[in-house]
Amino acid sequence: MSDSGMLPAMPRPCGVVPRHVHRPVARHATPASLVLLAALFAVPACAAPAFEPTGGLRLERVVEGLESPVHLTAPARDPRLFIVEQPGRIRIVKAGRLLATPFLDITDRVGFGGERGLLSVAFHPRYASNGFFFVNYTDRHGDTRVERYRVTRDPDRADPASARLILAVDQPYSNHNGGHVLFGPDGMLYVGMGDGGSGGDPQGHGQNRADLLGDLLRLDVDHGDPYAIPPDNPFAREPGARPEVWAYGLRNPWRLCFDRASGLLIIADVGQDHWEEVDAVPADRAGVNFGWNAMEGSHCFKDPHCDPQRFTRPVLEYGHDQGCSITGGFVYRGRRLPALTGCYVFSDYCKGWIRSVRIGGGVARERREWRGLHAGDVTSFGEDAEGEMYVMNQKGQVFRIAAAP
Repeated sequence: MSDSGMLPAMPRPCGVVPRHVHRPVARHATPASLVLLAALFAVPACAAPAFEPTGGLRLERVVEGLESPVHLTAPARDPRLFIVEQPGRIRIVKAGRLLATPFLDITDRVGFGGERGLLSVAFHPRYASNGFFFVNYTDRHGDTRVERYRVTRDPDRADPASARLILAVDQPYSNHNGGHVLFGPDGMLYVGMGDGGSGGDPQGHGQNRADLLGDLLRLDVDHGDPYAIPPDNPFAREPGARPEVWAYGLRNPWRLCFDRASGLLIIADVGQDHWEEVDAVPADRAGVNFGWNAMEGSHCFKDPHCDPQRFTRPVLEYGHDQGCSITGGFVYRGRRLPALTGCYVFSDYCKGWIRSVRIGGGVARERREWRGLHAGDVTSFGEDAEGEMYVMNQKGQVFRIAAAP
């Protein structure tokens, strides 16, 4: 999620970012070690607006003993929880019990270590009738693969032999794979791609529409072979651009969500040395440029005289005095926690706090930090079929966010 091997940075005036030298990320480093190094070398950024300490919620343990859980979801109207383990398995929690046999096990084809692995799963909107689901993982060569699978007659088991390659993307480095696949309200499959790694985007992928790195992709997986380009994709007719690109200027989007009530697309983008950010735009707004690597958050990154007005700036950012690697969540739309309704919930891998904001009109209001919701090194959030929210950590635990007694 965040860089390792970063040389210590020197203090600097607010908004001025110096150059840094990066060493390659260790092939077998764990996410915890990567973030620990980033935290040790981080330089506090300028203070962001404060978050009000708030109570009334608690964490309710659902399951433990998982290996590096990084994603949780469920098909529509399905009471089960599907949890992605980074080494290459999808596990099921059914009636409160973790099933011993994985729903899917592709550890033999997944390259696991550091930021690599099986990173997410997305169930087709018509999963109940077609049995299709999609996964995003890095293979044994470290490259991104998006594949489609099908469930068997046993609803708790998928068929590993049903794999169909949808998309393959070469990764130049071992980090910043992005890795989130999810279906939007328009029925298209969205794929979040990081900038390809190392540090500072040395190959300039973030601002390059001619490749698929540093971008949010939008694919029609119900047509074409293996997919079709939606005709309203913004660069479908631009010479030299990849027609799959829906938005660009991303560094390492670590979780996306679509808020079904407000119509917003919300992206948590992991920062470089100083700023973590949350971006929010209408889900139907095409061709958005979020700024990386010209910008880190709302600040010029390489050129101190850049023009921020060229880019869509974040609705929220916080400096590395408050964390080091943002973990994006969801806008809560469940029924059990009225205090959270309509609020975007997120965390930071290093600090483990859980915060919420209400996003509207391009700004983030009602900034709260929830006492009693410290979950450790938070790797991801999840949402069940009822809209209730879950949080998981690197220790292999999954919790449900619940009301305090």
